Formats: sequence, C-alpha cells, structure tokens
Amino acid sequence: MKQSRPALRYAKAILNLAKEQGNDAEVNDNMKLIAATVAESDDLDAMLKSPIIKASDKKKVLDALFGDKVNSIGKGLFNLLAENKRMSMLESVAKQYTIIFDYYKSMQVATVTTAVALSSELEAKIQKKIVDITGNSATIENVINPDILGGFILRVGDVQYDASISNQLNELRREFDNSHYIPKI
Repeated sequence: MKQSRPALRYAKAILNLAKEQGNDAEVNDNMKLIAATVAESDDLDAMLKSPIIKASDKKKVLDALFGDKVNSIGKGLFNLLAENKRMSMLESVAKQYTIIFDYYKSMQVATVTTAVALSSELEAKIQKKIVDITGNSATIENVINPDILGGFILRVGDVQYDASISNQLNELRREFDNSHYIPKI
C-alpha cells in the first residue's frame, strides 16, 4: 500500500482541477473506465507495472487504448504519470478519484447481494430504500449470490438490511429451535 498516499494526492489534484473546469462528473466516469480497464486486463496491468518498458511507450499504449474515451484531464494524468515515472499508479489514482468524488458529492456505495442480476425496476426500488435508510442516494454495486435464494441483502456503510429468503428461513429455524412447545399426548 505504499502507493496509496501519492495516489490520493494525485486524485485530489485531479478533482480540484476538474471542479475548476466544471467537469468533475465526466472525469469520474473516465476514472471508472480507466480503473475497470486496468483491473480487467492482466496484460495492461503488467505492462504499466513493468520497470523495463519506458514510460513514453506506456503513455503511447494508453493514448491508443483510451483515445477519445478520456477527456483532456485524463490525458493530462497520463502525461503527468509518464513524466514522473509513476505509470504503475494509474489504477490506484483512478480508484482514489472515484472514492473522493463520491465523498465530495455525498454519494455512498451500496452493495446489494441478490440471487439474480438486478433489473432497472428493482434497482430503482432499492435506491428508494437506500434513501429511506440513510437519507442520501448511493451508487449501487450488485453482487450475485444464489445461496440467498431470493430477496436481497443491502449494505450501505455500516448499515445492513437483510430481506433475503435464506435469512427469513434461518429466523424461522431459530424460532422453532427456541420454542418450548410441549405437545399434550
């Protein structure tokens, strides 16, 4: 984790620049794209972390890969990291940016565990439940776990709301185990 502090400093500087230019949300989308692309590609991650490959070559690869998908601030980040020979920090900087952007916008990340993927209708209902529980909206991250059978488990920060069928069955099992019913025979 020795890269987390410098990555946070880069991310804060990018956020300040993006706020000045009024396109902080667009930059957030760019950072999400960059972080997801690097996380999904082991080859790209290895290339960025390789001490053998020149920073200028790494920058050329990123420019070719992201091209028009990233705005001028994102391309400026590529230039800055290449100049400072810190291209290995790209994914970390992008992740840190999204974290501090969400904090700046009072957004939270809500993890919703379901048995199947969320539909847009169900996602809207869950967003309403998040606002009811926390008072703020949140970015929804869907985790699929067939073991919960149905319903959902919602986790926002340190608050958890369990509306899964497996939880209801476990509660019913505990009720039967704790009942002191003695049949009259």
